[in-house]
Amino acid sequence: MRRGLREFLLFATVGAAGMLGAAPKLASVTSTPRTLIILEDRYRKAATLRATFLERYSENGKEMRLEAGKAYFLRPGRMRWEYEKPEKNLFLVDGKYVWFYAPDDHTATRMPAKKSDDWRTPIAFLTTGMKLSRICSEVGPTQEAKPSTAGNEVYRCVLRGSESEKDSAAQKVFFEISPQGELARIVVPQEAGVQIEFEFKDWEWNPTLAKNLFQFEPPPGTVIVNGLLPEAPGMRQ
Repeated sequence: MRRGLREFLLFATVGAAGMLGAAPKLASVTSTPRTLIILEDRYRKAATLRATFLERYSENGKEMRLEAGKAYFLRPGRMRWEYEKPEKNLFLVDGKYVWFYAPDDHTATRMPAKKSDDWRTPIAFLTTGMKLSRICSEVGPTQEAKPSTAGNEVYRCVLRGSESEKDSAAQKVFFEISPQGELARIVVPQEAGVQIEFEFKDWEWNPTLAKNLFQFEPPPGTVIVNGLLPEAPGMRQ
């Protein structure tokens, strides 16, 4: 019924070039709103990124789970999400494998990145530098979702590869962007009133990040499990 957070993150890092096909349904390049141009320009120029995040999982408007932590991005195709609250977990993509480590369970799940067969993602531009117009078959300002902060703008994106905008099955994602071109929020509506929301703050462009930050060294006693990614934290009911 719903797609896990780690699947979204996985799609953002591997095979993104495979989603590039027909031209996006934009009237023209000159019609791209200024705020969107600023966003793409700022993030495309960054080789590394760092931010704090909140992840909300809700059902029918009721918040079911809230998680918080720090996220790090390194191009091409590497990222690290450190969950700090309510419990510590780690999601990491090292370029070859996708890892999810749960310290309390002493278990690390590993999956080859190339096993994913669906490259649609609302956050591919953070790890690939692609424009939103290449991630979205249709993208533009919308009133369907309200900004969480006054002055921000919300854009509606129909992910490439999903159904037509007129079809209710189309995967729609909403991006909230500040006037300065910072990604403030991503809202991912799903079936049956389910919604995943990522709120970002304190963005840093080109911070110095140690290379081993994107390498996973299993602590002694950790059990390594190979296979499909388990359900993500923040997706549990």
